[in-house]
Amino acid sequence: MKFFSSTLLGLAAAISLGLSAASAAEISEIRIDWATYNPVSLLLKKEGLLEKEFEKDGISVRWVQSAGSNKALEFLNAGSIDFGSTAGAAALIARVNGNPVKSIYVYSRPEWTALVTRADTGIASVADLKGKSIAVTRGTDPHIFLVRALADAGLSETDVKLVLLQHADGKLALLRGDVDAWAGLDPLMASAEVEENAALFYRKPENNTWGVLNTSETFAAEHPDIVKRVIAAYEQARQDAVADPAALKAVLVEAAKLPENVIAKQLERTDLTQLTIGALQRETIAAAGKALQSAGVLPADVNIDAVTAELIDERFAVGQSQ
Repeated sequence: MKFFSSTLLGLAAAISLGLSAASAAEISEIRIDWATYNPVSLLLKKEGLLEKEFEKDGISVRWVQSAGSNKALEFLNAGSIDFGSTAGAAALIARVNGNPVKSIYVYSRPEWTALVTRADTGIASVADLKGKSIAVTRGTDPHIFLVRALADAGLSETDVKLVLLQHADGKLALLRGDVDAWAGLDPLMASAEVEENAALFYRKPENNTWGVLNTSETFAAEHPDIVKRVIAAYEQARQDAVADPAALKAVLVEAAKLPENVIAKQLERTDLTQLTIGALQRETIAAAGKALQSAGVLPADVNIDAVTAELIDERFAVGQSQ
């Protein structure tokens, strides 16, 4: 009987190893995004950590730029990438709208958005936005931040004129005078602030939701070993970023094509010491979702806590500090 049990255990272990190998063998390419709002992704790409990790499996890595959370989520939903970096609340909105996204890792706790204007507009508070035009990228943290700011001031989207543009175009529209304000995103926001004397007239760091790495429900279910290995590589890049800020700044300067003082402004607002996805993210993201629900952006009948719990996937946090 003891021999029979040992045999079964050995067989189970062999099957497990075989399934893990099969999981890798089924994939010839991993598709993952990089974004200037996610500095860790740039260092991960520069250091070739994923390429080194999967070389022995014959798996290549394809990098795709995300211009904003909305684009990363579109790519994930379409199946054109396997991993995408977004704001936590943006991922929640996508999940509410039927995108089967899973948030699996934290790459930053940033203050990457604020409300921005020019010196000549006379705008000094959120209340001053009534009747004004505001550039914003729908479905991103800046959009969510704007909606919450308006609600706190007793306003809604119907009290302003939203001009829907991608982040880079929103910055240009503000600087050209085409709009009165912009829901900004770093490093573009830092550029407008440092180089163009734009004013960040409304800041609230706690309303910036986490920078999270996402995958699809299907990919997480079918390739859990791949997910774990991608997260391990991401975690190595995050540790390298914390240990060598100069290298992080250099790679971000190169990718964003912005001066060092602009990138320094972005990085001073970016906390890279948080890594474990769990209770803190659920709390922040759910609070954002409920604020959007109160503002009428999300349906009243959605159970925000339940959807947030479905979004945050802690299965792959093995080995990370709590």
